[in-house]
Amino acid sequence: MRALLVDSSAKSGFRLGETAEPAPAPNQALVEIKALSLNYGEVAGGYGKEDGAVNGWDAAGVVVKAAADGSGPEPGSRVVTFGSGGAWAELRAVDTTELAVLPDGVDFAQAAALPVAAVTALRALRRFGSVLGRRVLVTGAAGGVGRFAVQLAALSGAHVIASVGSVARGEGLEKLGAAEVIVGVEGLTGPLHGVLDNVGGPNQVTAFGLLAEGGSIQSIGATSGEPSVYPPYATVGPQRRVEGFMMGYNLGEDLAYVASLVAAGKLDVEIGYRGSWENSEDAIAALIGRKVVGKAVLDVA
Repeated sequence: MRALLVDSSAKSGFRLGETAEPAPAPNQALVEIKALSLNYGEVAGGYGKEDGAVNGWDAAGVVVKAAADGSGPEPGSRVVTFGSGGAWAELRAVDTTELAVLPDGVDFAQAAALPVAAVTALRALRRFGSVLGRRVLVTGAAGGVGRFAVQLAALSGAHVIASVGSVARGEGLEKLGAAEVIVGVEGLTGPLHGVLDNVGGPNQVTAFGLLAEGGSIQSIGATSGEPSVYPPYATVGPQRRVEGFMMGYNLGEDLAYVASLVAAGKLDVEIGYRGSWENSEDAIAALIGRKVVGKAVLDVA
């Protein structure tokens, strides 16, 4: 089968090539992939594997062989899938706990954009408890996780402050539910109940100083590439927390939930780049270069 293979000699780090078809375990369904999405961490975060490996977390397609243990959907089912690898191929063996059947009206490209970005936003937001009427900051709000976080926080009743890298990247965020759109954290005031931080660096330090007692920062990513250096005594005071965040596994239930929101018109999947996986090098360059607003999706053909 064809797949995007890790290739350390390629400009993007990946190339299209041939590899063996996966052999599903008893608890895995075999899925014919129709669309996949790219995440920043897959292409720039040091998650690459050895040359010839099939990388990729997020993909959507059609079940061609049901799991032998009887779990999961039947052949012909349209599904969205997640895993720690194997998404960037024509066929994927995926645990049935890491997939969900797609509602009518949700296409493969939309579905492929959901797993890491939407479920990360959902699970990180849950760590705050109720945000009804409370101020929540989302940094890196123009990215894949950020745009879902803005929407989900707004749906939960929060006053959402969306922080972006430039005025241009903030366009459209108010329509998604942001009450305020700011560049960086300049002029930001407290108190903040919670921060979904995709950027890290000095902005995180500033946001921490604005947390209300009992508030927390969920440290999701560090796309700024800068350290978060806290000056002496900056952490002395009311109880506030910076928590490391990792999405985890067993996404099936949450994937079904976010897909249902898309089907109901309550969650907008913004695809800033869409093309054939034949052009993966262009897509990866656009993503790393911060030229993609929302998600980058590749059609598999």
